[in-house]
This record gives sequence, C-alpha cells and structure tokens, in this order.
Amino acid sequence: MLQSKSFLKRTKKGNAIKVVQEHYLRDDIWCSVECCKLCLQTGPVLSTSAMLTAQIPRPHYIVPDTNVFMNQIDIIEHPALHDVIIMQTVYEEIRHLSLPIYNRLRALINDQKKRFYVFSNEHHRETYIQRLKDESPNDRNDRAIRSAVKWYSTHLKKITNKENHIEVVLLTDDVGNRTKAQEEGLSAFSVREYVEGMTDTPELVDILGNSSNVEGDKKVPYEEHLTTSQITNGIKNGTLHQGTLNISMHNYLEGSILSNVNGADTQIMILGRPCLNRAIQGDVVAVQLLPKSEWLRTPTAVVVEEEEEANVNADLKEDGEPKEQNDELESEVIESSQPTGKIVGIIKRNWRPYCGFISKKSVKSSATSTFSENVLVVPMDRRIPYIYIRTRQAQNLMGQRILVSIDAWPKNSTYPQGHYVRALGAAGDKSTETEVLLLEHDVPFQEFASQVLNGLPVEGEAWRVTEEHLSGRADLRHLNICSIDPPGCTDIDDALHVRPLPNGNYEVGVHIADVTHFVKPFTSLDEEAANRGTTVYLVNKRIDMLPELLGSNLCSLRCNVDRLAFSCIWELTSDAEIVNVNFTKSVISSKASLTYEEAQILIDDTRKQDDLTKGIRILNQLAKKLHKKRIDRGAITLASPEVRFQLDFDSQDPVDVEMKELRETNALVEEFMLLANVSVAEKIYSKFPASSLLRRHPPPTSTKLKELSNAIKPLNFSIEFETSRALAESLDRAVLSDDPYFNKLLRILTTRCMMQAVYFCSGTLQFQDFRHYGLAAGIYTHFTSPIRRYSDVIVHRLLDAAINPDKNYGQELVDINKMQKLSDVLNHRHRMAQLASRSSVELHTNIFFKGKIEHNEGYVTRVLKNGFIVLVPKYGIEGIVYSSSASSTTKSQTTPLVVYNSHNNSLESVTPSGTVSIKLFDKVIVQITVDEDLVDGMRQKMKMELVSPFIPGLSVSDNTLRKKEIRIEDEGGNGKRMRIDD
Repeated sequence: MLQSKSFLKRTKKGNAIKVVQEHYLRDDIWCSVECCKLCLQTGPVLSTSAMLTAQIPRPHYIVPDTNVFMNQIDIIEHPALHDVIIMQTVYEEIRHLSLPIYNRLRALINDQKKRFYVFSNEHHRETYIQRLKDESPNDRNDRAIRSAVKWYSTHLKKITNKENHIEVVLLTDDVGNRTKAQEEGLSAFSVREYVEGMTDTPELVDILGNSSNVEGDKKVPYEEHLTTSQITNGIKNGTLHQGTLNISMHNYLEGSILSNVNGADTQIMILGRPCLNRAIQGDVVAVQLLPKSEWLRTPTAVVVEEEEEANVNADLKEDGEPKEQNDELESEVIESSQPTGKIVGIIKRNWRPYCGFISKKSVKSSATSTFSENVLVVPMDRRIPYIYIRTRQAQNLMGQRILVSIDAWPKNSTYPQGHYVRALGAAGDKSTETEVLLLEHDVPFQEFASQVLNGLPVEGEAWRVTEEHLSGRADLRHLNICSIDPPGCTDIDDALHVRPLPNGNYEVGVHIADVTHFVKPFTSLDEEAANRGTTVYLVNKRIDMLPELLGSNLCSLRCNVDRLAFSCIWELTSDAEIVNVNFTKSVISSKASLTYEEAQILIDDTRKQDDLTKGIRILNQLAKKLHKKRIDRGAITLASPEVRFQLDFDSQDPVDVEMKELRETNALVEEFMLLANVSVAEKIYSKFPASSLLRRHPPPTSTKLKELSNAIKPLNFSIEFETSRALAESLDRAVLSDDPYFNKLLRILTTRCMMQAVYFCSGTLQFQDFRHYGLAAGIYTHFTSPIRRYSDVIVHRLLDAAINPDKNYGQELVDINKMQKLSDVLNHRHRMAQLASRSSVELHTNIFFKGKIEHNEGYVTRVLKNGFIVLVPKYGIEGIVYSSSASSTTKSQTTPLVVYNSHNNSLESVTPSGTVSIKLFDKVIVQITVDEDLVDGMRQKMKMELVSPFIPGLSVSDNTLRKKEIRIEDEGGNGKRMRIDD
C-alpha cells in the first residue's frame, strides 16, 4: 500500500514548490513472537518466556518510549530486562537525539540473549498514523507508540489463549502519555513503578536516573548558565569563546580550553570551582574572558590531585550536602599574562559512565539498614568531581569499584547528582582494575558479537590462498620477504624485501596485510572495526580491533604461509633516492618472522652470508640514509619513557620492569614504514584531493617551548623552534658530556610540549596545513598497520580505488563530512588507547612495587609550587614528591619546608648546611614505595619521597627506614639489598 503526502516548501530564492513524499505501508511485517503462526516470519526474536514481575505476574513484553531510553538506558541494559519491543518511531528518534545512546541501543539489539526486537510500526498498515492538524510532532509520536502497543495487544490475544496469554506493557515517565494509554485500555507504568515490582533485583531502584537526589545548598556560588541563543550570539560577536574543557591531571581545580584569541590559538585558563561553573572534563563550553588584570603571569604550578578525603566528613552536613568551602587554592589570584576566563554556558555535555568508589565517610547507614541515603562517589579519574548518588546498598558496595552515571548538576549543588549503575568488583583486584581502566578510557572490550563473527570466512582455520585469489594480484611468493617485529607478536601486518637491480639500483618492497579483502564496507565486521578504531595494548592483554581469526591468523603475514597483501614497491638508488614507486595487490610468502633482536644478530654476524641476511643488511644501510635525509629536512627525534614488564607465567603479575631497549632494526622497520606512509599519502591525495584520510602534526604552541628554553639557559643551551629543523638542531646541540641521559630527558620534555598528531579529511584544510611537523613531511597518512588501526583500512580502500581507475568504490570514500566525522572518532579512540596503555603500566608498576622499598636516581621534570615531579630512568616511571611532609593540601602546617621561587622556577630551603635548591633537570634520589595506607581502603598509589638532597622534615630519614629492607641502586641498576636496624 502506498500513501502520499504533499506540502509546500519555500526555496532560498523565495519560490514556493510542492514536495510530494511517498510512504509505503505493508501487511507482511511480522510480530517476531516465537509462538505466532499468523505472521510468516523466520527467526523470531521474542520468547514466550517473557518478563514476569511481582506487580505484573503474567508473561509480558516491554515497550519503552523514547524518553525511557534517553534517561534510563542503564535500567534497560540490566541483564534482568529482556524481551523488549522497540518501535521504529522510538528507534529513529533516538538516532537523531543521541548517537551514544543509539549505539548502546544497537548493541542491545545485537545481543541475542536480550531479545530486543525493532518493530517497523511506521510501515505497518495497521499501526501507521498520520499527524493530526495542530498536533505536535511529540504528541503524534506518542500516539503512534500507543497505536502499535494496542495492535500488539490485540494480535497476541489472537495467537494465545487465556492460559498462555502474553501482555504488552508500555513504559513511559510521561504522565500525560501514561494516562492516555490507561484510558485506552493499555497496560502502562512508569519506570519506577515497574522496577519496584522486580523484587528479585532490588538494585534496579538504585539504578534509576534521578536529578533530584540531594537538596541544594544555596551558598554555593555557581552562576546561572546562559541560554543557547545568548551563547550563539556571544560566539558570533566574539565576546564568548568555544572550546572543549580539559582539566589538569595534577589539579582538579584548574581547567583550560584552546580557542582563538586575537587571531591566534591560545590556551585560556579556568581556575577554581566558581569559574568552572559545573562543567566536567570533556564538555564543550562557552567561556567569557576575565579582565586582563586577572590574567596569569606565571603558570599556576600547583598540585591538587584530589580533595582531602579526611575532610569529607567535616565538610558534609547531616543530609549529605557539603558546606560552603573557602579553599585557599581556589580563591588565590595568580599573576600572569596568560588569558583566564570563566565558563558561562554548556554547549554540549559529554558525560559518560564513571568508575569510582563510595567514600566511607559519607555513609551514615548501618549494615542492616534498608533505607536509601545520599553518599558521595569518588571517581577514579581525578579530573571528575565527586558525584552524589542515592542508594540502599551503601554498606554492601563498600570496598567495591562501581559504575555511576551523572543525571544533572543544579546550580545550588556543589557536586553533580547521579545514580548507581553496577558493581565492577573488589577494589585492588587486578581484573577489576583492568576493567576500570578500560571503561574509564572508553575502550570497547566486549567479546565480538555473533553477527560480527558470522562475517568471517566460513573456511575458518582451513582458509588458504587459491588460484582465484591471484586474479588481479602480483604473485610475489618467490621474493625473500621477511617480517621484523617485537617478540611474541602474532598480529604481523608488515613485511619487507629488497633485491638488487641490473642498473645498480634496488627494488625495495613494503608488504602490508590486505585486511580489506576480509573486511568489506557496510558489514557488521566493518562497523565493529570502525567503532573500536584501534587495537589497545595493555601490559597483560590485548584488546583487538579485529577478531583473532583475522588479526592473528588469516591476515597476519606469518612465515612460510601464502598471504594476501597490499604492496608498495620502490626503485631506490644506492643513496636511497626514489626513482619510482608502484602499488599493487599481491600474494606473498614470508621467508622468516624475526624479532628485532634476531634481525640485529643477523646483521652483526659476519659469518651469515645467505640472501635473506644480505637483504636485511642492505635494508639497514638504506634505512640509515633515509633517516639522514629526514633529519636534514628537519625531522625531530623525540622520546618518551617506555617500560617493559616481565610477567609471571601463572599469575601474570610483574616480576621485573625495565626500559625498552631500541636497536638498529627498530629504526630499519620504522624508516620504510614512514616512507610507505608518505608515498601512499601522495597517491591517494592525487586521486581524492577532497576526501583523503590523512594525518597531520600541528606545530607546537610557543608558550611551553619558551618555558623549557628558559629552563635550560643556565646550562648554556637554548631551544630554537621557529621551524622543525631549528628545533631538531638545537636538541642535537644540547648534550652534557658528564650526563648522557640529559639529552634524552630534554627530548622527553620537548615531546610533552608538542601538539597531538591527528587524523583529518583533506577537504577540510588548506594544503599548507597538512604538514606533519615532527616528521618534517608535507603530507602523511597511516597505511602500514590495518590489523590494528581502522584508519589504515580506509586508506587501503582509497589506495585501491586510486590505482584502479575502473573500480567501483562507495560513496563513503568521497563524502567529506563522513570522512571528517570518522577522523574525529579515530582521534578519540587513538588517544584513549594511549591513555589506557599508560594506565595499565601504572597499575602494573604499583603491583610490582607493592611491599618493596627502593632508592633510585631520578631527574626533576617539573617544578610546582607545592612539589616537584621526578622521572626515574631505570623504570621509566614518574611520581610527585610533595614539598610538605604530609600532602599538598595540608593547611595545618604554618612554616613551609620549602619556598617556591617564581623567578627561576625552583623550590628552595634553608638548611643548617646552606640553601638547598631543587630545579628542572636536577638529579635527585627518591624512595619508591606503594602507599598501602589507603583512604577508605580503596585507592592504591605509588609514593615517591625525597632522599637526597637532604631537606630536614621533608627528606626520608633513618627513622622512617628502620627495620625495613631496602634496595639502593644507581642509574645502571647495580646495587644491593640491605637492612636498616636500630
């Protein structure tokens, strides 16, 4: 059945045109109930073992409206809820209202155990309704949902009898909609009414979203947010600045946004609770600049990691609401010339579920209490404020990591208000803490859904390359191709070969796993890979972007097995000059899978003269020449402290930790991968100038590099950063003959001054902005790791289309908007993967040092007003040494142990033997322990304390070490264990 509707629409020129839309209605849309014989259906979703509650003791299906999904998605996701009918009306509304909720809903639909069925009520002849005159779109949609519920109720009566009758229950928190449904004879409940009837799962009441958990405190000085129109006008006329709020990792009261001020991208600082004005890390905010008299002349340089847990109880009233606070750190006005501002509006909330634990001091109930109470949840992410939740399970949840969601943040509440979602497990348990860090960094880590796995080759392990695969591919199985990877690597996505040419040049090939042969566009497998974005590497596990069958087997370029590849093949002169480059799909058979160490041994062992070894030596010589050319162009050699753990085979606990060792072969592989990425970028841009997926590295802002340059002036060095080449040359000159680690440390700190490299769509920027600053490359992309990066999958598709003019490619390859949206998602996933990896290192470092006391040499990497940060080269770890004997926020201490000198950015203390100064790059000796005297028994942190230079009252003394075994080591790791007794 075809229905048409028409309406008049005015064009931009003012002309009126008639628009006719066709709407198809069908009779063959089935109900998907497994016992139904009326519908000609296959694979029914809804079970006859439907929901049962104390309030509705008969089997029934649930039909939530749009607002229930939007506000109570945590309830809907609970395992106790199943057999849910999602109306097409609701499904489409959610897709337009919230992409995160829509993605969570899709995950529920894909979970076969949940039995969620999307019913196309908008195309069913008996459920479709037209909008009435003067009826709002919202009212029409509510009526459409009621119409579909009524049809289902009638339909179920036809297919069941009184003994096995199944009802349909509408869930809606809209009182008007619920009243109308009940008047029409439908069964309708609010979400609270419904879950209160689920007596077997009482925790569902705690999970209810609620924006009025706590009565407000009118003394809290939060200002009302501006309206949307006021914000829009302010941004247009330049009185307001838009940006994403970033809270300092070391000071939860210090935020910033990056915005254009006076024609240049500038960091605007936002200091203190009143100026942060209820914004949370990641929110897109509108900021109003403060008068220049309140701008900063020097960085705030204060460590405030978290609020004093010991003072939580003192700051709470009997009802759980905090009293007015006059934190000296909040009200301090610091002189500087850096712009400061205050948040006057929220443009977009980017709230997510947060992991945390309940503060013991906020719990008033006893173990036997069954009443709800307001408690404070302390998020694991120190940048997130405390969160109020109301729960009846406070005592049971003590000692647990829990997941909570924020519902609202009224202006008269010091902290946001939210609700409990679920318990994650016991605090301190390694598996629990690993799940926490994955959730905190938004890493999709669930098992691959069945529909994703269904997209894998049916042959599975028996899959092999056949003659059919050779069609359109170059057969390169005769070449001496080999891979060089870290030890234990199973997802091998790149391999190399070289062979001399008759003219004296060399043919060099980079061969990359042809993932796109298996991962086709618009499949569930492709969608899952796009959502995951990247493989995440933790210390003890790997969260794969692709199912293991692909990543570790069918795509992996293992030796002595035929594999499909995408090859980039150059002709290079002996001086590593490119004569030409060719791209082709290929079939290869790697002759060896080497580790970096094994390849290095082959290069160094002069007795080895086989063709494979000779080829690796040639590649090594060419790589060195390629590296020199990059350096001459201005590429920067940066550094970061990276550690490697040795794990116990059974417990997977760390038994040793050390800095990663880099060999020549690491650089060998890197140089050819960089060359391939540049060559591919040039090729795809020539074909798709407006929609290529590229990667850029913006030049650094001058502020941080100026600070670093000033810090090394006393050492007679300076940092020039007008160009990447000037920066590279100034870093090369900064060498101390008596301290070989100094140059690496300087490069580590320089790296931290850099902007993040990001993916982007070529059609959104001018060509001069494509440049990769760190690599000194005019154009760059990612091509060489498609097993672990989805960006490379897209680039493979672009390259395939670029080298095959007759190939039909999808519209997604030329859609600029879609490509830029994908770039944003990939940038987020890439950044979160990096942070998750670092958190995993931190977790395992804490486990390694638990029960140990070690003294190690370290370097000061940052000086703060109330402490300094130390990097210990042996372990590649950093920690904060506070400049007071207790903590950074202790107010009882009247005489500071050290004084901050803003003129030379140092901490100074007058001791009986003279003035002791601590400044950037200073060598110190620190004591490393894990703080096991945990607040609420919930949080474990590595603790660093100063040993040398000795500052009375601050440095660790003999009294703190008595009767403890310690290990004293130098930078080289040499040392001995000794016992300090009375």
